[in-house]
Amino acid sequence: MDHKDAFLDSHEIEKERGITVFADQGIFTYNGSTYHLIDTPGHVDFSPEMERSIQVMDYAIVFISAVEGIQGHTETVWQLLRKHHIPTFFFINKTDRVGADVNKVLDEIHTNFSEDVCDITESLHQNEMSQDLVEWIAERDEALLDRYMEDSYDKELWLQTMRWMITENKLFPLSSGSALLDTNIMEFLEKLDLLTATNYSSEGLFSGRVYKIRYDENGTRQTFIKALSGMLRVRDELTYGSEDTSEKITQIRIYNGSKFKTLDEVSAGEIFAVVGLTKANAGDGLGRLTGNSTYEMMPALTSKVLFDTSIHHKDVLRYFQILDAEDPSLQVIWDETLQQITIHVMGTIQLEVLQRLAKERFALDVSFADPEILYKETIETSVNGYGHFEPLGHYAEVHLKLEPGERNSGLIFENACHADDLTIGYQNLIRQHLFEKDHHGILTGSPLTDIKMTLLTGRAHNKHTSGGDFREATLRALRQGLENAENRLLEPYYDVKIKVDLNHLGRVLSDIQHASGHFDAPQTVEDKAFITGKVPVVTFMNYSTTLASFTQGKGSINLVFGGYDSCHNEEEIIQKRNYNKDADPEYTSSSIFCAKGVGYSVPWDEAESKMHV
Repeated sequence: MDHKDAFLDSHEIEKERGITVFADQGIFTYNGSTYHLIDTPGHVDFSPEMERSIQVMDYAIVFISAVEGIQGHTETVWQLLRKHHIPTFFFINKTDRVGADVNKVLDEIHTNFSEDVCDITESLHQNEMSQDLVEWIAERDEALLDRYMEDSYDKELWLQTMRWMITENKLFPLSSGSALLDTNIMEFLEKLDLLTATNYSSEGLFSGRVYKIRYDENGTRQTFIKALSGMLRVRDELTYGSEDTSEKITQIRIYNGSKFKTLDEVSAGEIFAVVGLTKANAGDGLGRLTGNSTYEMMPALTSKVLFDTSIHHKDVLRYFQILDAEDPSLQVIWDETLQQITIHVMGTIQLEVLQRLAKERFALDVSFADPEILYKETIETSVNGYGHFEPLGHYAEVHLKLEPGERNSGLIFENACHADDLTIGYQNLIRQHLFEKDHHGILTGSPLTDIKMTLLTGRAHNKHTSGGDFREATLRALRQGLENAENRLLEPYYDVKIKVDLNHLGRVLSDIQHASGHFDAPQTVEDKAFITGKVPVVTFMNYSTTLASFTQGKGSINLVFGGYDSCHNEEEIIQKRNYNKDADPEYTSSSIFCAKGVGYSVPWDEAESKMHV
């Protein structure tokens, strides 16, 4: 980005800011092999895009500056690579700059990431390994050490061992150089080619994984796919999704930067885009591969979309739904009652980019309200919830058991209902309604989480049960259970890691305490202090600026989303939100019964005694 002409940072936003925002792909050949390259975002606000890309990688290369060393976001990348078991190489870049210190950065990597990172810059040339490198590999494992003592000079054997260890995430090769001056770049590529291999088969049925959705300049929806097995051809029918959607592939595109060429077929191991799939989402399995990927990097902030009232909200919503398809972490929501659009975001830089995209792509002038914390709600006691819906001509009854789930486990469903009481079709319908959207808690109206919901039983009527009846009964049972439970408000937390000079240690610990966070026993190395802890997002989201100020830029901080936990100022937030649980137009905890041909409402605290089951 030194000259704002990076091949895979082609968007004007990326050129102006000097950061990667969109995960673009390139392709090149070397030594008879074809490499598909994905350039992932390097800013924390675009972490979800980065995580979606990581999941389809065979290998990853992490670039670290020889001057600045490990940055906060690099630790996030490392953690995600380990979570998804992606074999990883390191390249210490910018060795040409004043202040570059490769050994210091290597020590940082060993301290913060892994002792199994090995510098191969001078110890591996073509297929010749130095004796020191062989010994280093042998020392990783007692069995390897025994093998080394038996035959230390079988270089091909040790190369094979090294490749295996890389694949198994037991060894992480590192090299260094300068991309700007083309120093040691080809040598690193030779090593990469020597030490990596994939084993895809184009035989058998096709399977693949969607890793992103994009709309081109003509508004054509493109689905980007990593093929895992088999072959895919134009005009093939591809099945995906829980409803077994089947659609025909009308075009296959191989992208290299912003340009593409069309192909008639692709095979396992390739990364490409297809036209023709209208409903596939990022993370979806395709063909023989079923199920969806799960993502860890989720926004903790929400913001309202502000636009001129002369623009119809349906047009604005349609444009933001396109952006939502491209970045599902936005979770675009239209609130009919408040007549407003809200989105979920990682930070203010993302909002600035979204504002620019809306203008450039849709000629839409929007702004955003100041981001607010995305709170959630859960329960701390086990209860049963009862819902009955029986206005004249309708009938459904649902009994749910609600139990506290493990923290950050989300909503979990279990079915204990017998088919003699309720058909499998109705049981599945109840489950569908419990997961069709986020449901409101009763403290602030925030989304529910960390609850295990068990369907105990229910009842339908052969004549009167119709579409929507079980949705009404299910939501009433859920809400009635919440009324009986002890509810708790949750807020998002950061896992924080801070490095400062020892003389700033006391200030940092005091700041964490004042921010209602907690920390582990600090670690000291020479004149540096390392502090790890957990802090509410709301009190610490701007702390990087404060830290830079009092350390004169010498302190470093890494903030990683650490999930949800008890809200540190629950009563204050409940009062501020002023949510009226009895006036929510989407939810009620009362049940509807019928007597003498007339439906009547029964409040939640009386409903259980009137249930039919």
